[in-house]
Amino acid sequence: MKLKAVRLLLSGLLLAGSVSASFGQVASDRAGGVTGGLSQPPGRLLTDAVFSPSSFWYTAIPRDVALNPNSANYVADFLRQKQAYYGTVTINTTAYSSPLYIVRSGNTRVTSDNRGKQVTATGLEVHRTDVVEWDCQKKGYSAPGLAAQWRDVPIPATAVPAKGSDSEMSVFDETSDTLWEFWEARKQDGSWQGCWGGRIANATKSNGIFPLPYGATATGLPFVGGQITAEELARGEIKHAIGIALVDPEADGIRSWPALRSDGLNPAGAPNRIPEGLRFRLDPSINVDALKMHPIGKIIAKAAQKYGFVVWDKAGALSIRAENAVSYTSLGQADPYISLFGNTPSYAILDGFPWDRLQFLPMNYGKP
Repeated sequence: MKLKAVRLLLSGLLLAGSVSASFGQVASDRAGGVTGGLSQPPGRLLTDAVFSPSSFWYTAIPRDVALNPNSANYVADFLRQKQAYYGTVTINTTAYSSPLYIVRSGNTRVTSDNRGKQVTATGLEVHRTDVVEWDCQKKGYSAPGLAAQWRDVPIPATAVPAKGSDSEMSVFDETSDTLWEFWEARKQDGSWQGCWGGRIANATKSNGIFPLPYGATATGLPFVGGQITAEELARGEIKHAIGIALVDPEADGIRSWPALRSDGLNPAGAPNRIPEGLRFRLDPSINVDALKMHPIGKIIAKAAQKYGFVVWDKAGALSIRAENAVSYTSLGQADPYISLFGNTPSYAILDGFPWDRLQFLPMNYGKP
């Protein structure tokens, strides 16, 4: 079966040049609302509902939710990590974040879909391929279950993994409702390989968690659930929880749902380390609009109040992921974050965020 690659375009505009111009308007509107420069702000996006509507990703946190009894100590350790590692929380846009390649089965000409998002066919046909596991960790064995999940993956000809040693990549086939993830993806002699990852079939009916032990993040939480996207930022609203990576998470033996595994280390047994999977939010009583922040940072802060963060990985710096810019540049489009962020570097977008007003939720919060 032949497939066609598709790509979301912003604010209903189908020309890459127009998209870039629209981003420029958004980024320069520092005083007003971020969506003020959009003539047609995007409505419903794929990332609003990749998984079941009941998934924790899309469930708002009640204002009066009971907090973790150790919340204050966790806040203190978060601030310690921020101070110790570069003094900031950065946004990964080109490395250590996953591109998302969206395909749709069949040969029907693509104009728009039933979610109302604007898409366009690239004209590049893609064919299904078996992705082969390669032993990047020198384990000396392979996983038969992974090979079964990586059969007949529809990878577009233009697909490129993320920069950085993790080389992440995600593919979503809307027609079959299937999501694939790859960690340390690479193309060798024309064939795709990956060191680890997984598949979620019937994604829109799933809970948004890879079955143990699959998935490219340390926790098994999929990139597409917790990454922010350029489309969301252009719209002015993120409608899901946001994944966040810490430098010093608690040891693997102590983790919180929805994490099914962890790469945390705490060899000295330091107290109050934050477990992977733990969820936290920004105090919802804060008036975010009154904060002295970049407008993109305010969009993230409002989502952090409503849906919160979830610790999903260990990294070299406190960081959140934005859908990798190569999702766009591989199709000949401009890097949207350049215009969205304006002259502000990605590590400074969240300057002014009141990290001391975080609120940590109880262990296993929201677990069915």
